[in-house]
Amino acid sequence: MVVFAQTIFTRAVDPVIPMIATDLAIDVKTAALLSTAFAFPYALVQPLLGITADFLGKTRLMNICVLVMALASLVCAISSSFPVLVAMRVVAGLVAGGVFPVAMALVGDLVPINQRQVAIARLLGIALTANVLGASVAGVIGDLFGWRGVFAILGTFSLLVALSAFFAFRNFVQPKPQPFNRAAVAANFRDILSDPRAKFCFGAVFLEALFIHGLFPYIGLLLREIGETRASIAGLLIACFAIGGIGYSLTAQHVVARVSDRKLMLLGGTLAGSCLALMAFHFSWQVQIAIFTVFGLGFYLLHSCIQVHVTDLSQTARGAAASLHSSSFYFGQAIGPVVYGFGFAHGGPEPTILFGALVVFGVGIMCWRFLRRKT
Repeated sequence: MVVFAQTIFTRAVDPVIPMIATDLAIDVKTAALLSTAFAFPYALVQPLLGITADFLGKTRLMNICVLVMALASLVCAISSSFPVLVAMRVVAGLVAGGVFPVAMALVGDLVPINQRQVAIARLLGIALTANVLGASVAGVIGDLFGWRGVFAILGTFSLLVALSAFFAFRNFVQPKPQPFNRAAVAANFRDILSDPRAKFCFGAVFLEALFIHGLFPYIGLLLREIGETRASIAGLLIACFAIGGIGYSLTAQHVVARVSDRKLMLLGGTLAGSCLALMAFHFSWQVQIAIFTVFGLGFYLLHSCIQVHVTDLSQTARGAAASLHSSSFYFGQAIGPVVYGFGFAHGGPEPTILFGALVVFGVGIMCWRFLRRKT
C-alpha cells in the first residue's frame, strides 16, 4: 500500500496539466514543468535516501516519505500560486525515491535469493498498477472536481496510508539499522561497487530507461505519422506497456520456476528490442496495442532480473544499492527524450528508433553474459 500510494502520483498530474494552465493563466508548456520538477529531484537524491534507509531504518523512511508526499499534495490542493505548486512537486520528488527502491531493498533483506525474483515481480505489479490507475483516475477526478480535487483526494489517500503503515510497521521485525558514521557510508559504497556486477546493473538500467522510456514523450508524434491525433490513443499505448509488465508480475512465480534468470534477461532484451524496432515501421495503432503489450512484457522480464542482482550486490547496504539503481534509471529517463529529440531532428525517427532497438538488444546480451549470481 505504501508503494501504491507513492507510485500513483507518478503520472497523476499529467492529465490535468491543461486545467492547471487555464486556471492559473499560464502556458501549457510552463505547466508541464510540474512533471520535470518531480522527476529530476527523484533521480538526484537517490544515493542520499539509500544511505538514510540503511542507517535510519527502511520502514521508517518509507513512512516519512509517503507522509511528506501526502502533505505536499494537500498544499498543492489549496495553492493558487504556480511557484508554490512547483516547489511542492520538487519536495514530492525529493522524497518519492525513498519508497519503491527502499521497498525493493527491504525485500532483499527479508526474502531468500531463490524467492526474491517473485517477490520483486509482485512489488513491480503493485507499482505498475498504480502507474496505470494514476493517470486514468486523475483524469476522472479532474473532470468531476477539477485539478485541485486530484491533489486533495490522492493526498488524503496517501495520508491515510502513511498513518495506517505507521501502526502496521510498529512491531515489524526487520534487520536492525547500522549506527551512522561516514566511514561506514564510504565502506558501503565501496562494497557495492566492488562487485563486478554493479557496473552492468547500473549501466543496463540507464540504457533501458534512455532508449525505452525516453521514447514515450514522442508516442503522440509517431502516431501523427499514421494520421492518428487523439491523445487518448497515445495514453492507451503507454498503458498497454504497463499492462505487459503486470502480466509478467502475475505469471512470474511460474516463469521463474522454469526458466533461469539469465535466459529471461536474454529473452526480455530480445522481445523489447524487437518491439522497439517494429515501432519504426508505423503500424496502425490497433496493431501497436499488441506491440506495446509485448514491449512491456519484454522490458520487465529484463528489468526485474536486473533488480534481483541489485539486491544481491551488498548484504549490508541494500538501500544504497537500490537507490543507485533507481538513480541510474531515472537519469536515463531524463536524458532519453533529449537523445531521441536530437536523433529525430538530425537523422529522422526511423533510424533513431532502430538504433535504440539495437542498444536494447545489446543490453539483453550484456546482462545474459555478465550477470551471474554469486556462488
